[in-house]
Amino acid sequence: MKLYSQNTYVFFGSFNRDKANNGIYVYELDTIKGKLSKITTVKGILNPSFLTLSPNGQYLFACTESKTKNAGSVSSFEFNPGKKSLTFINSQRTGGENPVYITAHKNGKWLINGNYTEGSLSVYPVSENGFIQPRVQNFEYSDGSIDPDRQERSHIHSTVFSPDYGYVFAPDLGADKIRTYTFENSKTEPLSEAEVSFTQTTLGSGPRHFAFHPNGKFAYCIEEMGGAVSAYTYDNGKLNSIQRINTHSEKGKDNFESSDIHISPDGRYLYASNRGLENNIAIFSIQNDGTLKTVGYQSTQGKHPRVFTLDETGKFLIATNSVSGDAFVFKRNAETGLLKKTGKKVKMFGVSSVQIRKY
Repeated sequence: MKLYSQNTYVFFGSFNRDKANNGIYVYELDTIKGKLSKITTVKGILNPSFLTLSPNGQYLFACTESKTKNAGSVSSFEFNPGKKSLTFINSQRTGGENPVYITAHKNGKWLINGNYTEGSLSVYPVSENGFIQPRVQNFEYSDGSIDPDRQERSHIHSTVFSPDYGYVFAPDLGADKIRTYTFENSKTEPLSEAEVSFTQTTLGSGPRHFAFHPNGKFAYCIEEMGGAVSAYTYDNGKLNSIQRINTHSEKGKDNFESSDIHISPDGRYLYASNRGLENNIAIFSIQNDGTLKTVGYQSTQGKHPRVFTLDETGKFLIATNSVSGDAFVFKRNAETGLLKKTGKKVKMFGVSSVQIRKY
């Protein structure tokens, strides 16, 4: 008899550069020891840069053909936890180069993808069998900001639903804006610009990923170029800035490459990853008013932690290091918020993203 809870699976994407190499890896997580055991892999797809799961966990959706000239697609796979298999269903073109983020509506019937290079986001209906239909909408922007090297034009970096799924927020690294849309599920073209169509961020900050607090009252954006997290109060599609705090220590002065952001399920701590010179996760405690206080920093044990995630219990955080090509499991102390490495590193070439799900 197994003494530990299982049926928790971890999905990794990779910048595999070649369809002959594995693009997606599926592992099982030992939820007592924090150990990862590989169960299956998928070849035949190129550069799955970001993954998301359908609300019921039956389907895995991926941004594919990222970092591929004149290409860009989203792909669907069926996951069967009983057979421990992941099976390709289909792909659709994104209409933009370098897709970097994909999110699913809570009803499982819609996907929204962000294309970095052209600064666009596209909307897809999803059939009940996980088949992605051709896109029905595509919003493209050309405005940039003050950095001529990085912000010559719009670069959408994530697409995030509001807690009630009535809005979509899309941080635009190139334009220093968090773009806002209303989402009406009953329409054949569900997305439209919101009454307040964007929130301006600090010029040159490069907003990247976005997260809502579990209470729905606060939202946080990590700024890649500014090396900071901006905190907001949130109400009915509108953001109000309340704080901007560095993700890096006092030693950091420039060349920030902040990347991902997540909040613990209990709403007490916020985690933000730094690539570049630091290669760590900054840990913040969340105050009652939504502002943040720095708790500490945890090395990700590798180079370039592009994406990380927490499991639904908040017990584990898994970080991926795309340059060193490895992933690590950390146990999270629910009281202090601090992280402790557990288990051995898992090697995966160019690992790009991660999702965890219990079945």
